[in-house]
Amino acid sequence: MSNARVLTGAPLTIPPRPVAAESVRPEIVRETGQAHGAPVVEKPLSVFERLYNQAWLRKILILVLLAGIWEAYGRYLDNDLLFPTFSATMEAFFRAVADGTLPARAWSSLKVLLMGYAAGVALATVLTGIAIASRIGTDFLETLTSMFNPLPAIALLPLALIWFGLGNGSLIFVLVHSVTWAIALNTHSGFLSVSRTLRMVGRNYGLSGPRLIGKILIPAAFPSILTGLKVGWAFAWRTLIAAELVFGVSSGAGGLGWFIFENKNMLDIPNVFAGLLTVILIGLVVENLIFQTIERRTIQRWGMQT
Repeated sequence: MSNARVLTGAPLTIPPRPVAAESVRPEIVRETGQAHGAPVVEKPLSVFERLYNQAWLRKILILVLLAGIWEAYGRYLDNDLLFPTFSATMEAFFRAVADGTLPARAWSSLKVLLMGYAAGVALATVLTGIAIASRIGTDFLETLTSMFNPLPAIALLPLALIWFGLGNGSLIFVLVHSVTWAIALNTHSGFLSVSRTLRMVGRNYGLSGPRLIGKILIPAAFPSILTGLKVGWAFAWRTLIAAELVFGVSSGAGGLGWFIFENKNMLDIPNVFAGLLTVILIGLVVENLIFQTIERRTIQRWGMQT
């Protein structure tokens, strides 16, 4: 018992542990300036990289490459009646431009195209407005699109001749058919893809009816709307050229399609290719100047596309 009291009452002393020498970490000092061998965070682009980043230059190089392939293949065949060279086509093109034939035919086609395209856009706008206003409107648009969108516009040429006779009325009819359904379908799909959150935000700001459509739905759905306009333009352009081949033969007048058909009958194949080249050039101008300008000032500016 006494031993236990002594053990419990005596102060407990713990011998000190030997302290090991602290290891000092060597400090690394880096120079803030550009020392020799320092990593380069940013460096200027080379001339090749700056040029390669220009989309217009890349497209021009592609066109030059295609023109070179065209010229080489034409020289390999050595038969202008079958496949004229690019140089022969350009010679015929500048000759037709100089005498005013191609500009007059191109303007004749563009006038009809703009009238048919505008009418198709207006009709697609009305149909889309009806579709977003009610469920029965949506069913109506979906039914019409399923019926008429697969129907080629060229198949309506006989009916157009019977109903509207020879002239611009028949051309505009087939153009409206080719434009309307592509634009209406894409626009309606774009409106349906607008999130409910954006719609609620618009209603919280007191927007409704046309104001809600103009300030919320159209900007949010504009990528789909622009896609529909592009597709409608392409459909209208090729439908017009094909229709002019028929109407030109029937009425003895027409635009680029009649120019192509007329020169084919005369076996002037370089002029035929010159007409086709004009169709291609107009398509490139519309796509790369008009539509890309709209896209750059709307979709890209709004941050909806990089």
